[in-house]
Amino acid sequence: MEILINLLSLIGSLGLFLFGMKTMSEGLEKFAGDRLRSVLAAMTKNRVMGVLTGIFVTALIQSSSATTVMVVSFVNAGLMTLSQSIGVIMGANVGTTVTAWIISIVGFKVNIAALALPLVAIGIPLFFSGDSRRKSIGEFIFGFAFLFMGLSYLQQSANDLNIGGMVATMLAQLADGGFFTVILFVLVGALVTMLVQASAATMAITLMLFDMKIPGFSLELAAALAMGQNIGTTITAVMASLTAGTQARRAALAHMFFNVFGVIVVLVMFYPFCDIVRWIVATFMKAGDSQLMQLSAFHTMFNIFNTLLLIGFVKQIEKFVCWALPQKDEEDQEVRLRYISGGLLSTAELSIWQARNEVGVMAERCHAMLGMVRRALKAEKNEDFEKEFKRIEHYEQITDNMEVEIAEYLRQVSEGRLSAYSKNHITRMLREVDELESIGDSMYHLARTIKRKRKYENDAFTEAQSTSINQMLDLTDIALNEMYAILTGPEHIRIDLSKSYQIEENINQLRSLCRTSNLEAVNSGKYSYHLGTFFNDFIAECEKVGDYVVNVVQAEAGE
Repeated sequence: MEILINLLSLIGSLGLFLFGMKTMSEGLEKFAGDRLRSVLAAMTKNRVMGVLTGIFVTALIQSSSATTVMVVSFVNAGLMTLSQSIGVIMGANVGTTVTAWIISIVGFKVNIAALALPLVAIGIPLFFSGDSRRKSIGEFIFGFAFLFMGLSYLQQSANDLNIGGMVATMLAQLADGGFFTVILFVLVGALVTMLVQASAATMAITLMLFDMKIPGFSLELAAALAMGQNIGTTITAVMASLTAGTQARRAALAHMFFNVFGVIVVLVMFYPFCDIVRWIVATFMKAGDSQLMQLSAFHTMFNIFNTLLLIGFVKQIEKFVCWALPQKDEEDQEVRLRYISGGLLSTAELSIWQARNEVGVMAERCHAMLGMVRRALKAEKNEDFEKEFKRIEHYEQITDNMEVEIAEYLRQVSEGRLSAYSKNHITRMLREVDELESIGDSMYHLARTIKRKRKYENDAFTEAQSTSINQMLDLTDIALNEMYAILTGPEHIRIDLSKSYQIEENINQLRSLCRTSNLEAVNSGKYSYHLGTFFNDFIAECEKVGDYVVNVVQAEAGE
């Protein structure tokens, strides 16, 4: 029973550490908000800036996994090129070493759990603040407190379970393994990190074990675990890219290639590399007796060495991943979500940003359907019409699927801890995707009206009818353009709905004029009742689109 309790305590300590890391990361990401995304998307004009950006963002949010998943989503969205993403990923590997230095400096030499409660005391007023930015800072402080408690309890639980003795026994059995033992520890580090999906947690465990001064657990074996963690951490980005586009999967593959290649290169000169680390720590850090400093220095030097080694070969890496993952057919890409890719991002705030941009993609596809309706209307040959009709039918199914997938994604996001603004934003987006799906349905109904007219009415629309239809389509096009501009415009600005209201008023007036003129024309025998019915149905459906557009922009404006 005692062993079971100690084992559960060890797992709970690791969970507390992971929760602290996650809370700290979420708080910083919420505090940085749009500026963090802007930095990541804009400061990548060349590979050096990409590396520096990756270092800065990862050091800020304390999670290379969060940075790489963000990068994958940006590549998937077209906001970042594959070449730019490779530089950021290289920088993220360097930035994540900050965690190891924090643990090494604050680490296990002092009673870090004693710092936790004072930090909670500082963070509690901020956490319950009505200001979202102060609340985010409070979350960050809370995260730091939980991280400290997790580290302290982790060390205590490890001592209670005599993990040091168990590791020493295992190492005694592997004493004659030589370089094979190093390879084995690389694989163990990779496997554990894949399971935990947090290299910071496995690095903390490695530092804790190394600090115990276990007989046989040398810098070489601890460094091997650290290198394995660099391989294991790539699984997060790979999982995020599985349901994404080809470019996103290429970015994830580039991340894996970079880390695996770096491990192989360093393994070739492994023992001299470790000796150099010992010499640097002893000479420049005046801490040659500090094992934690040695391991942290190895972790940092390993990632810096890999970055310097491969930064000149970004184009070659890009060509390799493009060869390994060829582009899929364009039609296949149409049915995919462009921004939402395989699970939630590291924080609800970033996930909401993904969903918002996916709503913009849905609006873009609804607008594209209007162009298909125009071509179907003008088609003279039946095969040309059928081609456009099938595309409209296909896109209508896409909008149906997008509504379901975005709504389900937002439901998952809403289960997380959200600010009042974020909860309101989710409600608005749920309204928007519902109205956008209705626009897709209306486009399909327009196509069906044209199809019925071609089947049952041989006469073409009169010149006056054609003029009115084109005027209505033009107004609908303007309305959809304005809606798209509002949905994809900057956040946190006041939205001017006057233009959308004016467009809807123009659509309503034209519909009333068309209804009146159609009734008069049918009564006077200018064209058949059936042709008048098709004309009236077409105009009425366009007017519905105008109503749906206004509903969308009102939802975005919070009305």
